Amino acid sequence: MTSPSHEDNIRLEAAEGWLGLGDWQEASLELAQIDPELETLPRVIELRYKICGAAHRWEEAAELARAIGRRLPEHPWGHFHLAFALHELKRTTEAYQTLRAVVDQFPADWLMRFNLACYACQLGNLEEAMAWLAKAVTLADRESIRDMALQDQDLQPLWAKIREL
Repeated sequence: MTSPSHEDNIRLEAAEGWLGLGDWQEASLELAQIDPELETLPRVIELRYKICGAAHRWEEAAELARAIGRRLPEHPWGHFHLAFALHELKRTTEAYQTLRAVVDQFPADWLMRFNLACYACQLGNLEEAMAWLAKAVTLADRESIRDMALQDQDLQPLWAKIREL
């Protein structure tokens, strides 16, 4: 596989910069100028995913996340972002199943557990959602998780209980 040239690295950094500024169109233009042989690099696929997400093109984002998951199954990124894209597509059951199938492979990933709480809550499984939140709290700062949960609309049915965390 080809590694990025100096010019390609500059374009990749520029695309990341544009995304950081909230301009996915400019990021997309930068990415369009890289060597086509680099399209399968995880960094390029991740950037394309982020552009698709910013543009609300969730079907395409899901496919890109699937590609990363197939290429790097031992890394949580592809699984996590596939689930997120599926949830954005209102396919929350699939999002939940995607993370549930791999969560045990990533015992230190608090965010995966947090998102499982969100998906379980949206599916009406409130007790399970609280259990996932409790697991997230054991892996991260309790106050940070509580504050994040109290701002996440997916967890709104549990806000009264979450305030007690």
